[in-house]
Amino acid sequence: MATRLVQIHMKAGDDSAVGRFWAQALGWGTSSEGPGVTNLEPEGFVYPDPAAVCIDVVRDPKPKTVKNRVHVDLATTSAAHQVELVARLRGLGATPADVGQGDVPWTVLADPEGNEFCVLEPRSTYRDTGPTAAVVVDCADPRAMARFWDEAMDWTLHEVTDDHAALRSAKGVGPYLEFLRTPDVKTVRNRVHLDLRPYPGDDQAAEVARLRALGATDIDVGQGDVPWSCLADPEGNEFCVLTPL
Repeated sequence: MATRLVQIHMKAGDDSAVGRFWAQALGWGTSSEGPGVTNLEPEGFVYPDPAAVCIDVVRDPKPKTVKNRVHVDLATTSAAHQVELVARLRGLGATPADVGQGDVPWTVLADPEGNEFCVLEPRSTYRDTGPTAAVVVDCADPRAMARFWDEAMDWTLHEVTDDHAALRSAKGVGPYLEFLRTPDVKTVRNRVHLDLRPYPGDDQAAEVARLRALGATDIDVGQGDVPWSCLADPEGNEFCVLTPL
């Protein structure tokens, strides 16, 4: 059995406005599976496909209070493209953000509700990822996180050091999932989290049990009676295991 990253869940006070920003930022389309949810995916996309990690923006009245521990890095193809993309995003409502990055070649911005993201300088690693270069998770121990997530999913581990780990779909398409060592300590529920989905024909309950055996723990985030399971990874980052598809 195995599972794979299919989307990120992003909380927002106004899911329509935040969804509209990200759709314009990525050049994707929007839909809605119900009130308070805005779903984003590439135009013509057949979900799920490792070529893209989709985004579900879900309405939540609780305000953002700390820097997100999960964020998106956007890819660029040239220095001119980076400058153009930053200007376009600021025109859409993004604002400069200081997360202690210092003098770096990438640009840190925040979406209209303060969710941080990076516009990277051109890097050969991300030349074929599409607009999203990586989904990045802050952590204390990238090596330990790599061990858990390498077993949790059928993605391929590309790099692991004391400061950084990176995985990508075994098909070699779409964005990376990266773990970055940071000094910050997790204090609140993440406003952005990962959603995993087992493959068709797999047993969701058995997959959840397997993840628990790897070190995941059950959590209650007020989800109630829902068809998915809410877990936390070994550093307490919430994630959901959806029904097989």
